[in-house]
Formats: sequence, C-alpha cells, structure tokens
Amino acid sequence: MTVKVLTIVGARPQFIKAAALSRAIREEYSGRIEEVLVHTGQHFDANMSGIFFEELGIPHPRHNLEISGGTHGVMTGRMLEAVEGVLLQEKPDWVLIYGDTNSTLAGALAAAKLHIPVAHVEAGLRSHNMRMPEEVNRIVSDRISTLLLCPTQTGVTNLAAEGIFKGVHNVGDVMYDVALYYRDKAREQSKILTYMGLAANDFALATCHRAENTDNPQRLKNILEALSSIATKLPVVLPLHPRTRKLVNENGLAHLLQPLKITEPLPFLDMVALEQSAQIILTDSGGVQKEAFFYGVPCITMRDETEWVETVNLGMNRLVGSSQRAIVEAAEKMLQSKLSRSDSLPYGDGFAARKIAALLGA
Repeated sequence: MTVKVLTIVGARPQFIKAAALSRAIREEYSGRIEEVLVHTGQHFDANMSGIFFEELGIPHPRHNLEISGGTHGVMTGRMLEAVEGVLLQEKPDWVLIYGDTNSTLAGALAAAKLHIPVAHVEAGLRSHNMRMPEEVNRIVSDRISTLLLCPTQTGVTNLAAEGIFKGVHNVGDVMYDVALYYRDKAREQSKILTYMGLAANDFALATCHRAENTDNPQRLKNILEALSSIATKLPVVLPLHPRTRKLVNENGLAHLLQPLKITEPLPFLDMVALEQSAQIILTDSGGVQKEAFFYGVPCITMRDETEWVETVNLGMNRLVGSSQRAIVEAAEKMLQSKLSRSDSLPYGDGFAARKIAALLGA
C-alpha cells in the first residue's frame, strides 16, 4: 500500500528542508511513499527558478497556488481556501508542514478541518515572544499535529511543558542533513567568491529580513549603521531581500548601503559557499544561525531572542538585539577570539530525513 504525503511549502528555506526529505523518500521509500509538492507562493523569489530546483534535486511542485502579499490574515485565509481545494483533489494520507510560516499554519488548519493527520517538521520551537507571527503559527500548528518532529531535545522539552507528549519524536534537524549533503557541492560548484572578489575567511556575511527589524525604522537604521562600521575593517556582504531594500529606500537609509557589498538574493549553493567561507556571520535568520553553527563560523544574531538556543549555549552564537553599539562590540570580540564549534551535536546525526520518512511510511 502506497502512502500519499502532501508537502506544503511556501518559502525558500522550506524548499531547502523539503529537499532532504524528498531525496530520502525517493532513495529509500520509492513505491511505498508518494509525495505531492504544493507551493503556496508565499515568498516570490526570482531565484526560485528551474535552476533552484535543479540545484536541490527536487521536482517542480505539482500545485503552485501563487498566493503572496497582503496582511497575515488575508494571506493565510486565501491559502487556507486554496489548500483545502488541493486536499480534496489529492486525498492524501498525510499533510507535511515545515517550520512557522503562514503557509505552515494554512496547511495545518486545512488538513485538521478535513481530518487529515498533520506531520510538523521543526515542531516544539519556541521564542516565547507572542508578538512574532511565527510564534503564533508554530504553536497553533503543534496543537493540531499528529506527528511532532522535533529537531532537538529542547523542542521535546518545550512541548512537554505545554502538555504535549503523544506523537512527539526527536528526529534531529533536516537542515543538518542539508548542510552535510550540500557542503562539498557548494565548494566545488559555486564561483561566488571569485565573482565578488572575496578571499576565504576574510569577509563578513550578513542578512536582514525579519519584520521586527525591517518594519522598525530605528532598528533597521541601527543594524545598517553597525554593518557599515564593521565594513571599515572587514568587507561585509549583504544579500538584500527585496522587501528590505524597499524599506531601506522608503526610510532614507540607502546611503548606509554604500560601504557594503550588496547583492540580490543568491542561489542556494552560492549562499552555502559564502556561509562556509565567512569569517563571521551577522543575521536575523533562524536558518542562517544554524548553518553558521554547522560550518563552525561565529555568528551574531541581531534579534532579542532565538529559537536555536543550543547555538548560544555552546558559545558559537551571540544574541545582541538591534543596538548599533552591541552589534559592533560583539563582532569585534568574536573576531578577536578563536572560536571553534563544540563537538556536541544537538541537531542530530544527519539522518533526520530518513527517520521522518520511516515514521510517515510506517
């Protein structure tokens, strides 16, 4: 008997995570698990092209809902309606969701109302900040999931504190699977360092896209001033999210980009190549925090909290908020210290995708 799994993704990081599980299904569960990929369209990305799917080795989505823009309520409502239609058409045995986006929530709600069991990858993550839309999305998704697939023991502990025990599994982090699989491919195939005139271990890599930073003009100004200050001593590469670029221009902050090496959002392998070669990473992205840890690169997180507490506890990541002074001082200290990644592996053994596929196919 074939188990049909309908995977719902809407943001580029979710496709990257889904690539690991899709590969495990094809290689080890072909004929036993049929996967149907649905792209909600939440994040439109010019790099989400044929090359992107080719790099990841995954098929194009069977369903592309092309839903993006609008408020959180409008977007989630439109997705809920559209996903319900796909579920009625496909009649899957499982709905698989990743992370904490509006696509995640819409998929979970649509499945639950049709009594289709939900499997949540990255279950149990908590920032304990209910002002974050991601926190609301992940809490609600966890409450209605049948399989809660935690990336760390911290996730299991968080769920237990909320009284959730049934269906909880610490499978490890699929992003660690991805990091191990694409690490060498990026080194071999990407030419981004040559293209940008960068030397390995002689530049900083930065990202800034979270609403808590970009929607607050003062926080955005502080971050860009900090990056500009660091750029006087070390080249700073900033792949600029289109939404961030728009807000930079609207708030009259474009002059702060001049000292930085600005690029468009990069193809996946180029980003991995930069992450591995950076001397330090500054980010507000959850995924980039972990990737920095996986590759043994010191990280400054420009947020007030993080779901990935293990990276902080093990000394490879520092939470600094958005203070210009705090960001610069933390970067200077981390650049002066010779950090190396702990031997502790809180994110599993690199076989999370296989474990998830086994649970879905059981």
